[in-house]
Amino acid sequence: MSHGTRPKTGQEALELLKEGNTRYVDSLTSTDDLMQKRPELVRDQDPLAIILGCSDARVPVEIVFDQGLGDLFVIRVAGNVVAPSQIGSIEFAAEKFGTKLVVVLGHSHCGAVTACVETLINPEQNYSPNLQSIVDRIRPSVHNLYELATADGQDVDVDELVDRSIRANVRMSVSQLKHSSRALEDLTNSGQLLIVGAEYDLETGKVRFLDS
Repeated sequence: MSHGTRPKTGQEALELLKEGNTRYVDSLTSTDDLMQKRPELVRDQDPLAIILGCSDARVPVEIVFDQGLGDLFVIRVAGNVVAPSQIGSIEFAAEKFGTKLVVVLGHSHCGAVTACVETLINPEQNYSPNLQSIVDRIRPSVHNLYELATADGQDVDVDELVDRSIRANVRMSVSQLKHSSRALEDLTNSGQLLIVGAEYDLETGKVRFLDS
């Protein structure tokens, strides 16, 4: 199966990953700066930023920010939501490695945020309990926007509501990281850690950093 061909089965997808890893291993003898860094990364890591991003396959964080091996400590979850496991991962990197920056990275056309908007428009919409738990974490950031959009009785512009909700969800996640962890709050208040929000535009590739 040629590289770049979309697999038809899970086994074909697995073979593509195996082939890709073989190419990667073969490239480790390269003189490229990225590969020359690798021996030191076996011993330790010193990421310049922590990224809490969405799991969406269209938002490969290292590529988006043009960073290489060991440069970013990446946590990805649908909807870039904040839950105890994400907070713990960020605490670990901030305390263990002394990383000074956390970026919550949302993106346009986010499926998780869209799913949340759909549940508000159509309360009969059903998701699995696990997916619903993600939707429920996004809901507080979307609810007020939905109430405002429907206050005058007009039809909701779903695309506009999703766009605004994506940014609101990022800002909520930033606030949660700042205030739901004593460790992160202390680091932020002392100026040792900066937590910011951003949105990646799928069409243009540009990352827009949001004001607080």
